[in-house]
Amino acid sequence: MISQSDIEGLFADQLKMIQDQELRGKVVEIWVAGCRRGDWKSIEELKEMPFTLLTDTRGVSFVEHTIAVTAGALALARAQVEGYENLPYPINLDRVVAGGLLHDVGKLLEIEKDGRGGYQKSHSGKCARHPISGAILAAESGADEELLNTIICHAKEGEGRPQVVETIFIHQADFATFDPLVMLSKGQLII
Repeated sequence: MISQSDIEGLFADQLKMIQDQELRGKVVEIWVAGCRRGDWKSIEELKEMPFTLLTDTRGVSFVEHTIAVTAGALALARAQVEGYENLPYPINLDRVVAGGLLHDVGKLLEIEKDGRGGYQKSHSGKCARHPISGAILAAESGADEELLNTIICHAKEGEGRPQVVETIFIHQADFATFDPLVMLSKGQLII
């Protein structure tokens, strides 16, 4: 069973960037709940899980993807905070990090082992995509509506929908890590 301390160790560098202790604890709580419901038993299992079933991930794991999206979204946010003389809107860096860590937490329910050494879409994943199942997990833990927005709207479910600015950073970082792999698989990525 994956514990609170397991998740705190896995994402130690990212979690320490969240200044709000209550929010930091909520992120960990949501991850532990997702691991329990998805029946993920060890950190090693999480490190082997691909971050998507939609394309060949070339070995990029769910954990690596989560960390990369969090770092990318934070870099986009900091570029504006540091680069704009008059920032036209507030940016909540805690929400960027928490949203980055949680954007795909629903994949803990959406993806399962197939019993043959690979992975498949679970029954839960067939019923609801990860932005929805992830938002449900987060809502059950008492996440605020702005954090829920970062989870629900980071993917196609957010197209044309109102979004907090942190969602935009997470969406861009997410697709910046997904699109090159799709293009590589299709022979469209110029190397």
